[in-house]
Amino acid sequence: MIAGTRLAGAAAGALLALTAVAAAPAQAAGYRYWSFWESDGGKPWAYATQGPAIARPADGDALGFRFAVSNGTDDTSRPSAAPDFAGICAGVEKKDGTKRIAVVVDFGGPADAPPGEAPPEKPVETGCAEVREDATGAEALARVAKPLRYDSAAMLCGIAGYPKRGCGEQVEETGTKAPARTAAPGSHGGGPSFGVLAGGAAVLALGGAAIWKARRRG
Repeated sequence: MIAGTRLAGAAAGALLALTAVAAAPAQAAGYRYWSFWESDGGKPWAYATQGPAIARPADGDALGFRFAVSNGTDDTSRPSAAPDFAGICAGVEKKDGTKRIAVVVDFGGPADAPPGEAPPEKPVETGCAEVREDATGAEALARVAKPLRYDSAAMLCGIAGYPKRGCGEQVEETGTKAPARTAAPGSHGGGPSFGVLAGGAAVLALGGAAIWKARRRG
C-alpha cells in the first residue's frame, strides 16, 4: 500500500509538471533533459512513447538517449549516432535466456551543458547490453552507462555521471539555439510536437517511479 501511494504521488507530480509545461509559452523557455529514443530492428530513431523503465526492447533493438535543450516545438534532437545494432553488438552472441540491446548515449554539445559543466570529451558512447529476456530499457542502460542519477521523483537526470547537477530544468532563451542536429519545426523526421514532448516527459517520470518502487522493495 505504501509503495502504491508513492507511485501515485510520483504520477501526480508528473501530471503537475506536464500541466506547467503545457501552460508555458512555447517561446519563453526551453528545457534541459535526457530524451529517450527507440529503434526497432534497425529502423530510424523514433521518439519513445513510454519511459525506459516500462519499455521492454527485443533482441536486436537499439535504445538512444540524448541530452539537449529543447526550445519550443519539434526541436528535441535525435542521438547523432545511428541505431547500428550490427556494429555496436558485433561479436556478442545471443545466449539462452538473454537478449542483446544496442545502447547509444549522446551527451550533446557545449550549448546543451548546464552552467559550469561541459559534456564528456567523447560526445557519444555506445555499448551492447546483454540482459535477461524480460529486462527493461532502463536495465539495459544501467548495464552500459553507469552511474545513473535520479531525482527525488525518480526522474532520470544523469547518465554516466553527466550532468552532475540539475534535472529537466527550465532554460531561459538567450537567442542561442541548440546544436544544428535539432529538427526544423513541422518536420516529420525530427523530434515530437511540444504536446508529445511534454507527454513523453511525464511518462519518463512515471517509468522512473517504477524503478524507485522496485528499489524500495529490494
